[in-house]
Amino acid sequence: MRHIITATVEDASGVLNRITGLLARRSFNIESITVGKTTEEGISKMTFVVDLDSANSAEQLIKQLNKQIHVLKVNDITHQDIVARELALIKVKTSKSSRAEIQSLIEPFRTRILDVARNSITIEVTGGLSKVDALINLVKPFGIIEVSRTGLTAFVRDTSSK
Repeated sequence: MRHIITATVEDASGVLNRITGLLARRSFNIESITVGKTTEEGISKMTFVVDLDSANSAEQLIKQLNKQIHVLKVNDITHQDIVARELALIKVKTSKSSRAEIQSLIEPFRTRILDVARNSITIEVTGGLSKVDALINLVKPFGIIEVSRTGLTAFVRDTSSK
């Protein structure tokens, strides 16, 4: 089962390497990992999407991550109400005859065309994993030259009343 784990960590050299090494030693498959600075100086946030076979594996992973130096907080947000997004850049083969068709197909996905060349266009899409996957599958028949995906980044949705 796919789990979304977030970790707040000190922004120190080697933290990412130690954490991914821990996951590798325990044979956890990392589907994606994103890391970025927070608004707090010296603190970064990591979001992991990992494939785990049981709830015990998730608990074990969280305990192991919490033992790591420089790790401040770890959460499994899989079953919580979250805001999650991924960015993908997709370079698609085009011709004079297919360009307009591709543009009309991608428009409902609220994409942006970042680059237009003689034989290709580069599309930017942001959204949930299913949206990104759906767009990739939609343009696949035209010929995908290259895809670059950031991986999922997420946090728990604010549930306080307004």
